[in-house]
Amino acid sequence: MNTDLIGSVELTVSAAIVIAALSIGFGSNAPARIGIAAWLTAWFVIVAILAATRALYYERGLGAPGLGIAVALPIAVICILVARVQPLRDALHRVPLWLLVGVHTVRLLGISFVILYAAGRLPAPFAPVAGWGDIFVGATALPLARLAYRRPANARPILWIWNVIGLVDLIAAVSLGVTSSPGPQRLIFAEPSSAMMTTLPWLLIPGFLVPLLFTVHIGIFIRLVSARKPALTSA
Repeated sequence: MNTDLIGSVELTVSAAIVIAALSIGFGSNAPARIGIAAWLTAWFVIVAILAATRALYYERGLGAPGLGIAVALPIAVICILVARVQPLRDALHRVPLWLLVGVHTVRLLGISFVILYAAGRLPAPFAPVAGWGDIFVGATALPLARLAYRRPANARPILWIWNVIGLVDLIAAVSLGVTSSPGPQRLIFAEPSSAMMTTLPWLLIPGFLVPLLFTVHIGIFIRLVSARKPALTSA
């Protein structure tokens, strides 16, 4: 119970940090920032409601398929919006690269996976892989953000590697979580299952933070590629 309470505080604070950082970075003025923050907050509230009502819990909800939709649908929607809405597309190329990297510092909350695994509440390999992967990405995000701020040209080769690691970590965590969850898709039968990830507060990770941070990784790739084009043109 204490772990869930601490997790609620950690996840709420982490979500607030991400919402504030992206709103400030992508918003060109105060109304735009407030609008972005409002939409992201509404998304957060919807996920919290789904978790509180156990709408995705396997015993009486949608289970793993619903969780897959909760992860994939926001990623698809955000990517389409950024690709087709000119102000968002312009904002992606305007927001400081160091901010996109630094926001991943919140992934230090991966320590929660390690604690839950040690307490016997989450299975291996899901919890250790997701936990230690997030801890690594979160711990390296701040120094890399600082490097991207002070020496952007020197940071790019390292950022390519770091960004791939961060993206693979999220994909591995979701894949292991789904295949450890009860249902026809289950391939890993270690006990306990990962079903608790569809309950409050833990659904906030795959339902909100993972899709948001996943799209930030995609944004970093786009920025790295666009930064390379002028160099290739001049060469």
